[in-house]
Amino acid sequence: MGAADQGEERAVTQLDTGLIRAEQTAIDSVPTGLYIGGQWRTTAATMPVTDPATGQPLCEVADASAADGLAALDAAAAAQADWARTPPRERSDILLRAHRRLLDDIERLALIATLEMGKPLAEARGEIAYAAEFFRWFAEEAVRLDGGYMPAPGGGSRFLVTRQPVGPSLLITPWNFPMAMATRKIGPALAAGCTCVVKPAEQTPLCTLALAEILDECGVPAGVVNVVTTSDPGAVMTPLILDERSRKLSFTGSTAVGKKLLEQCARTVMRTSMELGGNAPFIVFDDADLDAAVEGALAAKMRNIGQACTAANRIFVQRGVIDQFAGRLAERMAALPRGRGTDPGVVVGPLIDADAVAKVTELVADARERGARVLTGGEPVEGPGNFYPATVLVDVPDEARMCHTEIFGPVAAVTAFDTEQEVVTRANDTPYGLVGYVFTENLRRGLRVCEALETGMVGLNQGVVSNPAAPFGGVKESGLGREGGLLGIDEFLETKYIGVQL
Repeated sequence: MGAADQGEERAVTQLDTGLIRAEQTAIDSVPTGLYIGGQWRTTAATMPVTDPATGQPLCEVADASAADGLAALDAAAAAQADWARTPPRERSDILLRAHRRLLDDIERLALIATLEMGKPLAEARGEIAYAAEFFRWFAEEAVRLDGGYMPAPGGGSRFLVTRQPVGPSLLITPWNFPMAMATRKIGPALAAGCTCVVKPAEQTPLCTLALAEILDECGVPAGVVNVVTTSDPGAVMTPLILDERSRKLSFTGSTAVGKKLLEQCARTVMRTSMELGGNAPFIVFDDADLDAAVEGALAAKMRNIGQACTAANRIFVQRGVIDQFAGRLAERMAALPRGRGTDPGVVVGPLIDADAVAKVTELVADARERGARVLTGGEPVEGPGNFYPATVLVDVPDEARMCHTEIFGPVAAVTAFDTEQEVVTRANDTPYGLVGYVFTENLRRGLRVCEALETGMVGLNQGVVSNPAAPFGGVKESGLGREGGLLGIDEFLETKYIGVQL
């Protein structure tokens, strides 16, 4: 080995050693206990947090029991009255401080997100910035809680309408956006004057634990935010849901779990927000700007390695341009660098776990058996880690399983259509209705199709619709309520009417 080679090897080794140290420092910086009543608590049991890119454990965190969960609700209930009386400006100021802290600490927090979830660092930085914006948005909404005052139509009295916090809230967040989904729920809860118990996904608890520490440092009073990590969410959360002190449940996750939670919430008629599964249609008409459509498909499909409820699940392309579109998309997908999220330039990181890889593998195999053709990818990657390559399938029949369930992976399923009415009918042929995407240069047709799609959101000539200032949510089995936007805080407020006799 020459001197130049030895020097290069030393440089690489030093770089690897430095990265390993930075990763360990980031993990070591996160509290690993339960955050209850403003205090960090240890538990007898712990659970591992695993790096999905390597399969290796990152650390152990507290594994809560049902008693721990009830202690968190005790703390939230005890703090509720004082927090509801806190002036809106004070609540706003706390959220603004937290917004700034997240941005100032973006590199550490992004690294934590990448390590526990797998997404590339560039995407993780984007998530932290997105998460911070929810705190700023709801800080601004906290001081704009309106009401009403009017004379009774028959005279003799006045109607006074005010809004009050709904009360202690249970917030259950998913693993795919561990920081942003926490702030999207915590932000409006705190702005409205609600205390909360947060249960993060067992795969990705570190972002929420880091967030709890930041909120504590920014002045959130003891008991207002409580975080419970557990490997047995049913045993821990069911008693809280059935407890009459809990007045609100906000859940992001699968439709199957959401339905079970709704049944439980019905027993106490609890307020609910449900952001559930999706089966997003992505429609490309023959007059679309194909370059923009391909870029939009990449954004809608590959954000978070395809592990998003908003991911384009069924890509419908008008027959005259399907070959051109699919060829361009396959070329772009094949060129996406794959690897550990901390590696420079990586776009396709690992899926969350081995079960996710197995599911995607089965869905692709099913589509191929039914006649779909593979343009790129299509086979799982050998370990270590939970990797699946960026994949493009064409001629995917409507009866393929991937057309009826969330793929949740980097697989683009492309199929042809002929007419506008046909594609609208096929797009709506699903129990889900979260988001759709439409690409066309014909504004009239674009608006017609956007209005005809049975979804809560539509991207017209854009592949990403999520924005803290916009109402996020679906229809049909994709959920109830809205998060973000002007409506997001309403989910945590009750309307009270006071009749005043003159």
